[in-house]
Amino acid sequence: MSISLLLEMASSADPYRTAVVSDDIRLTAQDLSTLADGGAGVIASSEARHVVYVGTGGAMLPLVLFSAARAAVPVTPLNYRLSADGLRALIDRLPEPLVVVDDEYRNAVGDGYRVIGSADFVEAARAAEPAVEFADPDAVAVVLFTSGTTSRPKAVELTHNNLTSYVTGTVEFGSADPGDAALICVPPYHIAGVGAALSNLYAGRKMVYLRHFDASKWVRLVGDEGVTSATVVPTMLDRIVSVLEAQRATLPSLRTLAYGGSKVALPLVRKALSLLPDVGFVNAYGLTETSSTIAVLTPDDHRAALGASNDAVARRLGSVGQPVPGIEVQIRADDGTVVGPDETGELFVRGEQVSGRYTDIGSVLDADGWFPTKDVASLDADGYLFIGGRSDDTIIRGGENIAPAEIEDVLVEHPHVRDCAVVGADDPEWGQVIVAVVVPSTGTSPDPDELREHVRGHLRGSRTPDRVVFRDELPTNATGKVLRRELVAELNAEQTTATKEPA
Repeated sequence: MSISLLLEMASSADPYRTAVVSDDIRLTAQDLSTLADGGAGVIASSEARHVVYVGTGGAMLPLVLFSAARAAVPVTPLNYRLSADGLRALIDRLPEPLVVVDDEYRNAVGDGYRVIGSADFVEAARAAEPAVEFADPDAVAVVLFTSGTTSRPKAVELTHNNLTSYVTGTVEFGSADPGDAALICVPPYHIAGVGAALSNLYAGRKMVYLRHFDASKWVRLVGDEGVTSATVVPTMLDRIVSVLEAQRATLPSLRTLAYGGSKVALPLVRKALSLLPDVGFVNAYGLTETSSTIAVLTPDDHRAALGASNDAVARRLGSVGQPVPGIEVQIRADDGTVVGPDETGELFVRGEQVSGRYTDIGSVLDADGWFPTKDVASLDADGYLFIGGRSDDTIIRGGENIAPAEIEDVLVEHPHVRDCAVVGADDPEWGQVIVAVVVPSTGTSPDPDELREHVRGHLRGSRTPDRVVFRDELPTNATGKVLRRELVAELNAEQTTATKEPA
């Protein structure tokens, strides 16, 4: 079905329920539906074949999503943090777009496109002749560009059916309590932002937007709006924990806190659990190509793992849980065979919510509909999924393949390590050497040799970092993923400079 049907169901079931809160804007479900009808009229009259949104989101994200859906035109939220050249390069890849843009990014978009400001779009939607068309469920609803940290960004195509399959498979319609509110601070151009807009509306949950993340404001909004659930990325969780510790704050309304986007260090998870013992924590794992979440570690899983004496249960705190309904998973070896429990390989997934299709490339699903995630993973005997990082991040030292995640998991448990990333730097003898990039805990000055010994004490010698370097923070994108290629480039540049220096 079309994603616009999700809004129609929500507005029909409870039209006067507050659906969206963003700064001074408050919209009921009926308000949003009426604006989306008008927004569809604006898009239809422009004769655009694609809608682009450049901005920080808030109420504009669900409005543009549903307006485009009701005009039966695909929509693409773009990363407003990109350079002007970067933005225009992506816009140029989309057919005959109408660009909806927040005022502060108007100059970055430049000329040569059909452009309308976000505020003007809202005003035009209020006055426009409504246009409501239900798109073909197999038509593309949303196109999202991958981060493109290692190559040209790929344009992921998500159909209406992909997105609604995710929502209806993981959320019960109208299941939220009347007072439920979700705090959303993930970027609008990320699949988590799109998924949050669709799933919370379908559940009947008020969506409270924080367009520019600030940990103190986040804590304050939880109290002011009676927030009951929220989703954050690792860097956000770290800052929230720091604020909770400093302010000795409690969050009595919060019932569920989901985290994801990238791997979260276990010491941080344990600290968050101890600070918020009455909150149910959820680890959600998904990809753009899978229309958001495909595996979940539930609150009960967190509690069981945290208090477990059984090692197999305790280690599940480092997993992403079990697949959601409608999702199948396989772990395959290099030769394509499916491996057994606790064996490592590449994760393949299959289900209605899985797209695996890219503009200009087509589908990368295999003959049986399986999508290759490029994530290194394993499943334990009870079906809990463990993600070991991207296959592209594997370090090849002297011909031996080394997964950075297994070293990081050990290193971050050292009391003087706040965060870390392990990467492979170029080396003329070994091909690559293992470099641990460490963010020290506040008030500590770790000794590199002590950290190397810590790793050697837990893993075999070939996993010991050849070098340990220190940084004030790790480079990350907006969803908390460490930009490993930036670290590798820095380390290789430093090595090149060093070799050029006179003896």
